[in-house]
Amino acid sequence: MEFTFDNNIPIYIQLLEYLKIYLISGVFKSGEKLPSVREFATTFKVNPNTMQKALSELESMKLIYTERTNGKYVTNDTKLIEKLKDEYAVALAKSYFQGMKKIGLGKADSIKYLEGIDN
Repeated sequence: MEFTFDNNIPIYIQLLEYLKIYLISGVFKSGEKLPSVREFATTFKVNPNTMQKALSELESMKLIYTERTNGKYVTNDTKLIEKLKDEYAVALAKSYFQGMKKIGLGKADSIKYLEGIDN
């Protein structure tokens, strides 16, 4: 998998966003053991210290936790993950509707476009 980073945003912030999406989309499931910092760093082709910073942020958000000598795990708090998923969904929807408004389309017309898209 290829990851592209925006030079205008700190890499650890971008890693944090990638990892949050992995959590809310179920790539990493509740209670699942996560790869080590080094494994993550290799996967994302970043410095382990940068990866650790992103993981520390996830831990401070209570989305992951560390078991001493055993590694890092995804939270078992499924309500917290669902809340994050809802927040992301609302942000994506707002962004979509704001973009459509810029080109002169209201909510009803914007929804018609959504309904016409095949996944």
